[in-house]
Amino acid sequence: MRRVVRFVAACAVLIVLAAFLLGLLFRVPGDAQAIRVSAVIAFGVQLVAFAVVLLVARPRVNVFPAWGLGILLRLAALAVMGFWLVRAFGLRAEPALISLATFFFVTTVVEPLALKR
Repeated sequence: MRRVVRFVAACAVLIVLAAFLLGLLFRVPGDAQAIRVSAVIAFGVQLVAFAVVLLVARPRVNVFPAWGLGILLRLAALAVMGFWLVRAFGLRAEPALISLATFFFVTTVVEPLALKR
């Protein structure tokens, strides 16, 4: 349970920090909304992907297939964002997709640290 709380907190902090930095880069009206929508989507997808890995993570069990499934889930979320949600929410594609990819990257990097016992 402690690992989950640490991962959720780390994801939240990293996403907020990355959103702030991306907000300095993307300044066109509507960019902030695109970044916020991407942040919410990334946070939710990361929690689901981490839950999948935790369900498999046992001593002497290979977690790489579950981690690969999480990567595919992130890729699918990025594709859905690019092909459908950008238009559905009326977002600019550049800040929405770049921020979503950035959020996935920074939170995926800390995932192995959260899996350590």
